Amino acid sequence: MTALLLRLFVKDYQNPENPSVHTAIGKMAGITGILCNVFLFLGKLIAGLLSGSISIVADAVNNLSDAGSSVVTLAGFQLARRPADREHPYGHARYEYLSGLVVAALILVIGLELAKTSFQKILHPEPIEATPIALGVLIASLCVKLWMCTFFRSLGKRIRSVTLAASSADSRNDVIATSGVLLGYVVSSLLHVNVDGFVGLAVACFILWSGIGIARDTISPLLGGRADPNLVENLSQLVLSHEKILGIHDLLVHDYGPGQCFASVHAELSAQEDPMVCHDIIDDIEQDALDQLNVHLVIHYDPVMVGDAEWDEMRGLTENWVRQLDESLTIHDFRMVRGAKQTKLVFDLTVPYDMTLSSGEVQQVMEKNLREQGKDYDTVIHLDREM
Repeated sequence: MTALLLRLFVKDYQNPENPSVHTAIGKMAGITGILCNVFLFLGKLIAGLLSGSISIVADAVNNLSDAGSSVVTLAGFQLARRPADREHPYGHARYEYLSGLVVAALILVIGLELAKTSFQKILHPEPIEATPIALGVLIASLCVKLWMCTFFRSLGKRIRSVTLAASSADSRNDVIATSGVLLGYVVSSLLHVNVDGFVGLAVACFILWSGIGIARDTISPLLGGRADPNLVENLSQLVLSHEKILGIHDLLVHDYGPGQCFASVHAELSAQEDPMVCHDIIDDIEQDALDQLNVHLVIHYDPVMVGDAEWDEMRGLTENWVRQLDESLTIHDFRMVRGAKQTKLVFDLTVPYDMTLSSGEVQQVMEKNLREQGKDYDTVIHLDREM
C-alpha cells in the first residue's frame, strides 16, 4: 500500500534526497494520517457513546489528537519549504522539527485530560453495555493503526524525518493502548467487573509517556544534538577517498532541518603539493558532498610536513605517548615551530566528552617523556572534544 501511494501521489519518489520530494512525501503522510485518524475517531466515539465506555471514548479522543498532530505535521512540511530570506539565511527547514514538538505538546495535553476523566470514572463507575459495533470498531482500529505504524516508519526512514518517526511511534503506542481498551472492554462485558476507568487511566498514562518521549526526540535536533553517525561516517569516507587527502579532523555538522545540512572539516594534504592543485581537490570534494550526500561542506586546508625525518620521529613518539594515557586519544594539527633558541611541538589532542583529562596533565607527561628522550622541546597542547 505504501509503494502504491508513493507511485500515485509523489512524483520522482525514488529520489528522497530532493527537497521537493521530501516535502511531497511528508505532505502525503500528513493527509493520510488526518483521514485515517478522523475515521477512527468517529467510529470509536459512536461505539463509546453507545456502550457507555469511557476508555473507548478516551481512545477516540486520542485518535482526534492524532488527527490534529497530522495537521501540524502537514503544516510543518509546508512551512519548511519556505526559501531562505534575509532573517533566515539557512532556510526554514527546522519548522519540521517544531511541528514534531507541537505534536508532542498536543499528546501531553490530551493525556492529562484523559487521566482526569478516567479518574472520575473510577470514583463514579457506570455500567457498560456490550455491543458488537464497539467490538468491531476496536478490532478494525487495531488493524488500521498497525498499518499506519509501518507506513510512517517506512516513509520516515526514506526521508530521514524525525517528525514521521514520531508519528510512527505514536501509532505503535495507539496499538498498545487500543489493545488495552479492547481487553478491558471484554473483561467488563463478560465478567461484569467494571475496570473501564482503570483501563482509561492506564491509556492516559501511556499517552503521557509517549508524549514525553516524542518531545525528547524532537527537542534534541533543535538544541544541536550530535550528528547522525551514518552521515559522519559517509562524509569521512567521501573526503578520505581522495588519494591526496592524508587525514581529516574537526568534522562539524550543523543541522538546520532536512535538506539544510552544513558541515566543515579540516583536511590534511602534503605541504609539498601545489596549493592550486590542493584548491581544486577541495572544490571537487565539496561538490561531491553536495551531489551525493546533500551536505553543504566547507573544507579547511591543513598542510602537513611529509618526508621531514625530525617531524616524522616526533609525531610517532607523541602518538605513542598519548595512546599510553588512553587508547581513545588521537592527535592532529601536529606542527614543529623551529625558533632561534628552542623548538615548539604544537598539536591538538582529541578527547571523549566523558574524560576529565586536562591539557596540563598531558603536558606533564609529554615533558617527562621528552626529558627521558633527551629532547629539548617546549610543548603547546590544545584539547578538542570528540564530536
